[in-house]
Amino acid sequence: MKTGTVKFFNEAKGFGFIVQDEDNQEIFVHQTGLVHEIRENDRVSFDIVDGRKGLNAVKVERI
Repeated sequence: MKTGTVKFFNEAKGFGFIVQDEDNQEIFVHQTGLVHEIRENDRVSFDIVDGRKGLNAVKVERI
């Protein structure tokens, strides 16, 4: 699993971005990929899968 920090998450629209610790790359996250609710600046662990428009974070959990 990867780790990172939530840069932005819009609860109303159900999506946001996580910045990976490894390389500071921004990864898209959709509410369907969440295990726990997340907020800006939360530390999280996650897996990455290929989505229609690029990489998506899934199995996102606060740590």
